Amino acid sequence: MSRPLTSRPKTRLLFFAEAVTLAHVARPVALAQALDEQLFDVHLAHHPRYRQLLGSLAFSEHEINSISPQQFMLALAGGKPLYDVSTLCSYVEEDLRVIDVVKPDIIVGDFRLSLAVSAELAGVPYIALSNAYWSPYCEQRYVVPDLPITRILLPALAQHLFSLVRPLAFALHCRPMNKVRRRYGLPSLGYDLGEVYTHANYTLYADAPDLYRMRKLPPNHRFIGPIVWSPEFPRPDWWQSLSSERPIVYVTLGSSGPAGLLPMLLATLGRLNVTALVSTAGAPVPSLVPENVRVASYLPGEDAVKMASLVICNGGSSTTHQALLQGVPVVGLPSNLDQYLNMAAIEKSGAGQWLRAGSCEVKSLHSAVSRVLDDVVTRAAARRLAVRFTEYDSAIEFQRIIKQIGEHPERRRPAGKD
Repeated sequence: MSRPLTSRPKTRLLFFAEAVTLAHVARPVALAQALDEQLFDVHLAHHPRYRQLLGSLAFSEHEINSISPQQFMLALAGGKPLYDVSTLCSYVEEDLRVIDVVKPDIIVGDFRLSLAVSAELAGVPYIALSNAYWSPYCEQRYVVPDLPITRILLPALAQHLFSLVRPLAFALHCRPMNKVRRRYGLPSLGYDLGEVYTHANYTLYADAPDLYRMRKLPPNHRFIGPIVWSPEFPRPDWWQSLSSERPIVYVTLGSSGPAGLLPMLLATLGRLNVTALVSTAGAPVPSLVPENVRVASYLPGEDAVKMASLVICNGGSSTTHQALLQGVPVVGLPSNLDQYLNMAAIEKSGAGQWLRAGSCEVKSLHSAVSRVLDDVVTRAAARRLAVRFTEYDSAIEFQRIIKQIGEHPERRRPAGKD
């Protein structure tokens, strides 16, 4: 018979971050940093590729492997499964090794899909961090992402073909996980990709529900609100000389955006009556930079967003949430399905617009930026979302759920749909 976690001086949490993008590392770090050190013993397992961006961390770290961002992006671009059976099995064994060393009371993972096997084998309650657009309970329309077919077919035809083959493609994406679960004596998760991506004892959505149409959620699926994190970078020398006479546009394509778009972005911004603050996220700075554009490898994103009238990004939840929390509208340039799902919800809310990264041109981007900057309706929609977003405190919601798991050990049941 398991004893309540409260019999321990502290609840021991083990966070797993899958370092294929910075966002999947940043969210666990943000939640971990917000926990009360008097109540929680915190451990973080992650690949060190983003370590230099995290600053000083007041908890134990454990190195694990993650496939490279390049491998991850190539799979997304080709519409292929993100992980094969061999990789997932190696992840499971590595997870179990760290779990055995740390002996956590609760495991928290951000896109570490192998935890749907390893946490269950270890008998430790598992919390999955996800976005609501991947929920099996979200009523979703899937926009065709940037795939080979979108480069050779008209958009309407590409969308039609994608809608026809998507159920089969999603089923193929589910096969590696189901094979791994069977190998370890666990039942299949079926062929709903949302179920595979969110399967856990508890699934927490780092979103506000206003953006999504959800069927009734079971008790172990909950919204906790956006998780916003920004690395602390020094301000560049030109920061103090910025003028507010023109609208400020903050631009970042993040760790998963197409850096090849930067020259076109700079050319477009150079034609507009704005001051642009551009973070290359580590990509080389283009040789030609217009007079009204300021560029740095990294910028303090939170400070930049607070100054901005518009944010241009890759459409991922990390930067868009940062913008919308400040009531700033967004122009997204998505390429993968995750970004399209996020931007589709934002555009539907009226708080932004998206353009295909794979076919975006100076003319279309100029038109979109001009429209969003001048549109009072779009700005009002962004401000409304800011009010709703600030009604959630993801750190408080997360800690409340952790305490509930500790106080009610009988709820630590095997994961699955209700």
